Amino acid sequence: MKQTIQLLALVAALHAASPARAHADAHAQAAGAQVPAAASGAATGAARAPQDARSYFTDLELVTQDGRSVRFYSDMLEGRTVVINVIYTSCQDACPLITQQLNEVRQRLPELFGKQVFFVTLSSDPKRDTPQAMKQFAQKQHADVEGWTFLTGRQDHIDKILKKLGQYSETVEGHSTLLIAGNVPAKRWSKILANAPSEAIALRLSVLAGATDAAPAKP
Repeated sequence: MKQTIQLLALVAALHAASPARAHADAHAQAAGAQVPAAASGAATGAARAPQDARSYFTDLELVTQDGRSVRFYSDMLEGRTVVINVIYTSCQDACPLITQQLNEVRQRLPELFGKQVFFVTLSSDPKRDTPQAMKQFAQKQHADVEGWTFLTGRQDHIDKILKKLGQYSETVEGHSTLLIAGNVPAKRWSKILANAPSEAIALRLSVLAGATDAAPAKP
């Protein structure tokens, strides 16, 4: 009963939080208004599910903060519960704040982070956000840790992926500040306000990952 009450209270907190500030609020709300549609809902068949998700999200090549080439679906999403957000490294306000918030969230998930739950941060400014710039941003925010990947790459690859996620913006600053969280194999997705309480976000991720027995730890 206590766990149920706690869950209800935290879910209420998620919905009650004021909208996270975006660099272009009106556009950002529209950009973040959709959850990956083709990836949500029940799979039509177990054998088809991986290919369907790969086709939807694309398996385009991107580059990590360590300069390693990866495929977006195969290396970043497949078989995982993920939190996806968008930043640009020259940002001085929302992007660092959201990264710090995600740092608090991961500290509340010591048994899940880097094992079942992974963070994926995409650049909205890949022309300027080199792997080195992404590395420096991650290190400055104490986010250059195993289980958290910062991604940049070709502009057309980034644009296509952001469009699939409903996070695309015509401008670098106009990206959404919403978090896109999903249990990829289960095709369960959720939009989360980045300024919701870190405990509430951690609990939502625990639910998505199917690990609800233990309450998230305090950082």
